[in-house]
Amino acid sequence: MLIASLAALAAASASGPIAQHPTNPRIFAYKGKPTVLVTSAEHYGGVLNLGMDARRYLAALKVDGLNYTRVFSGAYCESPADFGIRHNTLAPEAGKLICPWARSTTDGYANGGSKFDLTRWDQAYFARLHAFVGEARKQGIIVEMALFCPFYGDTMWNLSPMKAANNVNGVGTCGREEVYALKEEALTRVQEALTRKLTREMNRHDNLFFEICNEPYFGGVTLEWQRRISAAIADEESRLPKKHLIAQNIANGSARVTDPDANVRVLNFHYTSPPVAVAENADLKRIVTCDETGFQGTADEPYRRQGWAFMLSGGGMYNNLDYSFTVAHPDGTATVEDPTPGGGGPGFRKQMATLLRFMNALDLAAVAPDGSWLKPVDAAAQAYALARPGAQYAAYVCGGNGGGLTVTLPEGKYRVRWTQPLTGVVTDRACTSTGAALQITPPDYPGEAAVLVTPKRG
Repeated sequence: MLIASLAALAAASASGPIAQHPTNPRIFAYKGKPTVLVTSAEHYGGVLNLGMDARRYLAALKVDGLNYTRVFSGAYCESPADFGIRHNTLAPEAGKLICPWARSTTDGYANGGSKFDLTRWDQAYFARLHAFVGEARKQGIIVEMALFCPFYGDTMWNLSPMKAANNVNGVGTCGREEVYALKEEALTRVQEALTRKLTREMNRHDNLFFEICNEPYFGGVTLEWQRRISAAIADEESRLPKKHLIAQNIANGSARVTDPDANVRVLNFHYTSPPVAVAENADLKRIVTCDETGFQGTADEPYRRQGWAFMLSGGGMYNNLDYSFTVAHPDGTATVEDPTPGGGGPGFRKQMATLLRFMNALDLAAVAPDGSWLKPVDAAAQAYALARPGAQYAAYVCGGNGGGLTVTLPEGKYRVRWTQPLTGVVTDRACTSTGAALQITPPDYPGEAAVLVTPKRG
């Protein structure tokens, strides 16, 4: 029975939407292959901002060797003053917001143009959304669609089509911290209708999964509301051909999930450094992701180290906010300068591509978090490790004054392949194990190094 079930899951992952891997619940499966997702992507305005050239944006991700992006639906957007982000793609210029709801003939939307009619859909929006996801598929990119987002301040709520002042339906009379709390039934019905509409529209796409709400731990979002939205997705898809993954954003940093939603298979964390969220929730057999990072200044190093540490801890996805993507530079070539809170750029994306290549060299269906085989020589260094005992041993070491590792491997000869995360330079070495502890050392150590150890055959 178990073998038949696994075979059915494997067959589904080969032909249907991106899914949870049938034998390794920590990662995805796509087109029949074990899959992890790594990116440095724009700030979620790729569809809702009419100024964004989505084709050039997605082509840049492809050229830079990355495979994921995240978009917001349009129920939420930002103003240029929010978060100190220069040229924020999530802050459309006046008249440039497109969202699922159609415009009415009544003037008065806060950022230019007519108010919205929450009973009618904008077919131009759905055409743009389908084009975006379809182009992403051609470029080998998975799209995560965040349906909703809390309103961190009045500047965001004042721009939402769901606020009564911005629609002709008299819906959305509550305060911004009650929008996602089941306090106004008419508003909740609008949100559920939008969820069901997007679920139906997106059912044709395989390179997509849903997120209930970005950062629901802010702005009064209740767990009961989140479960109503996830249930709406699952119910709608029960009558549709394809079944898509549902993600839930759990916390900034880390948190232990004690009552997981049965409809949710992906647990998203933001700013999860150190990456303890993976181990804390491993028994839940869900994909744990670092769904967003990017508020530690404009330098590459913090985000590069976070990415390597997270993925080598058993994470399934890593996403850095890349502020080099702007309306004027949809190819990600804008110079990122203070006061923008994060970084990005072509150089950093190449560093993330090195991480993705390293991960793809592993037997992703079989490796698991395992640091029992190694110990940093320098006690001040930290190591994060995956292993398939007897077959593959992978580690990322950072900090301290040296990257040497004391490793204990089964008796035999091994290839030791070092990768420099900053430059992508790969150096092959060799070692012979007698079964006792031995030391391996990277050819250079500018504060970090990665290694893959595999038995030599023949």
